[in-house]
Amino acid sequence: MYRSLFPHDLFAELDRLQRETGSSLGTSPSIRGLGRGGFPAINVGGTPNSVEIYAFAPGIDPAAIEVQLEKGVLIVSGERDPSLPAEDAKATVHIRERFSGRFRRVVSLTDDIDPDQVSARYRDGVLHVSIQRRESALPRRISVE
Repeated sequence: MYRSLFPHDLFAELDRLQRETGSSLGTSPSIRGLGRGGFPAINVGGTPNSVEIYAFAPGIDPAAIEVQLEKGVLIVSGERDPSLPAEDAKATVHIRERFSGRFRRVVSLTDDIDPDQVSARYRDGVLHVSIQRRESALPRRISVE
């Protein structure tokens, strides 16, 4: 994609208009395009014993991430500080594509999870939340007599 560092570039102006329109509609631009997902990108999967959630949030202090589990709903929220020069510095930002600000992702989970068996780790920009399934919900073999 053609980009220029000059402020009167037609493509830069169209990109700015798209971002402003998206922010007024509650969507935010990302490298995947408008309207698809949000920040952080997440993968949700499972094993017979657990539900595994991966949130891809590079460049965030782990202390700035909050993970809550309430009534079968997992909420991942936090804030990413902008990595731009301070406003009082005599610097100009020409392109700003990295998301900054508050974020929140909500995942509805199945009823078979155990809310007392949750672990969360943040490493190399990836938040990994593992929620164990209730023992009563685990598959078991029943012998036939």
